[in-house]
Amino acid sequence: MKTIDKIYINGEFITPEGTEYFNLISPTTNEQLGKVLLGNQKDTQKAIAAAKEAFKTFSKTTTAERIQYLQNIQTSIEKRKEEFISVMIEEYGGTKQFATISYDYILKGFESVINLLNTYDFTKTMGKSEVQMTPLGVVGIIIPWNSSNGFICSKLSTAIAAGCTTVIKPSEMSAQQTQLITECLHEAGLPKGVFNIVNGLGEIVGAEISRNPDISKISFTGSTNVGKIIAKEAVNTMKRVTLELGGKSPNIILDDANFSEAIPLAIISAYMNSGQACIAGTRLLVPENRLEDVKKIIKEVLSNTIVGDPKNKTTAVGPMVSTKQYERVQNYIQTGIDEGAEVLIGGLGKPEGLEKGNFVKPTVFVNVNNQMRIAREEIFGPVLSIITYKTEEEAIEIANDTTYGLQAYVSSSDEKRAHKVASQINAGRVQINGIGHDPMAPFGGFKQSGIGREFGTIGLEAYLEPKALIR
Repeated sequence: MKTIDKIYINGEFITPEGTEYFNLISPTTNEQLGKVLLGNQKDTQKAIAAAKEAFKTFSKTTTAERIQYLQNIQTSIEKRKEEFISVMIEEYGGTKQFATISYDYILKGFESVINLLNTYDFTKTMGKSEVQMTPLGVVGIIIPWNSSNGFICSKLSTAIAAGCTTVIKPSEMSAQQTQLITECLHEAGLPKGVFNIVNGLGEIVGAEISRNPDISKISFTGSTNVGKIIAKEAVNTMKRVTLELGGKSPNIILDDANFSEAIPLAIISAYMNSGQACIAGTRLLVPENRLEDVKKIIKEVLSNTIVGDPKNKTTAVGPMVSTKQYERVQNYIQTGIDEGAEVLIGGLGKPEGLEKGNFVKPTVFVNVNNQMRIAREEIFGPVLSIITYKTEEEAIEIANDTTYGLQAYVSSSDEKRAHKVASQINAGRVQINGIGHDPMAPFGGFKQSGIGREFGTIGLEAYLEPKALIR
């Protein structure tokens, strides 16, 4: 059993002043993997002070120096590929398929930020004035447990590119994953204080980051409810915020789509990361007159969808991250039944033979209307709601009838038609005839899916403050 009893402040692994331990539990077996010693308010203040001091010099580094630091981190991460994949499987329950993709995205993310730095001009001419894009200051990075290291790397790499220093609060549930990335970052040889990592609870470490006046910006990924709390606290000191929050993504299958391709893709989009993804396509909108075809294909696809040990290469759906998350998903499945939706496949309870872990039966509801809770609230598990529509216009209306707007999906054999429909959906990203990621394109949400964008030029400029020199 592993004990993690160090945090990282000012270039060193140190013992936190906090005395509370958090148990790390395997989602696959519910056996204890280890424990982590949590930092407290004083630890967070030390980390912020270190980042503030480091900013004085790091903010003046050249583009070439920042590129070198990013390359150093990338090289360090490349050495430990199998560890990154295995620790995510063990601690989080991410499937081998998902953990491998996540690792690849980490490396591609560094490549894209380096490419961006090679082309981005930090000094611009606007009108007759010189505009300098200057680093904001100390950035507080607060991230969730799903794809923990992916979030750390994408946010930290952007902060480094901008010339900002950071204080990172990962999820306490991801301590083993955090330990690994911290070791890689330490090996990369960044100046002391550029990054600081404090394991701790949101109401202690996260709260200090949100209110401390020496934090200039917060970059947060997580639930909409927590995002609102952070935003309210941040406004007291006029912190800049980037909030990437929840989603209830619609997936529109148009009547001319190739259903034998579009429906399996829809299952992948709904159950990615075992459904624990803010971009999961959990509302499947299909033509009313094709519902029976859809049901038949879904049953065929799910009969070949493997739920089980996330270490196995063929496993598509692993366990929920915790017993709390398992119970949350079960409650939503019961809610769907109570609301009058019909369980096409799946339902309550654990799959046979997987009773020890936090496994959920991949569940599909039909006879769902868009006012049901299962169609409006983020479940964060492998639960798909099928909603029928009569016309293209109605499909767009249903897709947009949500408090969220993070991602959406459209399938059609006519690319122009799909593009036209995609352009009418209120979401930060719309996937057309597939599932992909472009690290140079902005990512973020409309409405209650967040504020601001990450990735690419727009994401970089969220860490910069424009200063106009007028002569």
